Amino acid sequence: MDKYWLWFSRINSIGAKKQNELLEKYKTPKTIWNLHTKELEQILTKQQIDIVLNKRYRDNLNKYIEYMQKNNIKLITKENEKYPQNLLNIYDPPVVLYLKGNENILNEKSIAIIGSRNCSSYGTKVARSFAYNLSKKNINIISGLARGIDISAHIGTLQAKGKTIAVMGNGLDTVYPNENTNILNQIIEKEGAVISEYIIGTRPEKKNFPARNRIISGISEGVLIVEAHKKSGALITVDLALEQGKDIYTIPGNIDSPSSERNK
Repeated sequence: MDKYWLWFSRINSIGAKKQNELLEKYKTPKTIWNLHTKELEQILTKQQIDIVLNKRYRDNLNKYIEYMQKNNIKLITKENEKYPQNLLNIYDPPVVLYLKGNENILNEKSIAIIGSRNCSSYGTKVARSFAYNLSKKNINIISGLARGIDISAHIGTLQAKGKTIAVMGNGLDTVYPNENTNILNQIIEKEGAVISEYIIGTRPEKKNFPARNRIISGISEGVLIVEAHKKSGALITVDLALEQGKDIYTIPGNIDSPSSERNK
């Protein structure tokens, strides 16, 4: 495992766009590791340069590597043929993905199924049903392992003995929400995958999830939205998917239900 890619992923607070600009100019994280302030000034702000040069991001890299090897966490870089090719076409693709499970499914045909955490029983049923039936057609299901529609989509896929990809907004050393640990383990056992752009130790902070959503839509061929309140985080994924040129599908909902406000 290349410690320079690991380090490069640790400095994602400069933004994926800037990380990609650095890679385009300097080609490898090892080259970027050895740059000085003058060279970095061509691309980065002073604050971003301070992050890149900050020694704490370069410390303890071997401990990360040891943990990942012990816990079967793989690091897939943009240069790796296993990296999702659909994801390379978005505005700011993650420079690395951390993965547990089956990396071979990242480039297979897939649909994202998303929606509200506070969904109705109707939404739960429909999400499971669509995930089940799409899986039976050899279409992989992508979602975010969140409560509500997300976890229902993962469960429907597992019931169909299909393959599903869970995209996390935290490091793969933790499960969020913790109540979905059993489902996450089943995803891995059934030849699915759990992925994140965040290095182990990254907590599930609120700011991580909009960034996570661009990966959900970016990998998929299209996005199916089952239920969403007006201010649902799922609508961020829809907006991102539209920017990425993806097809968007919606499920007709109960006209009196707040969970179906965006579906009307």
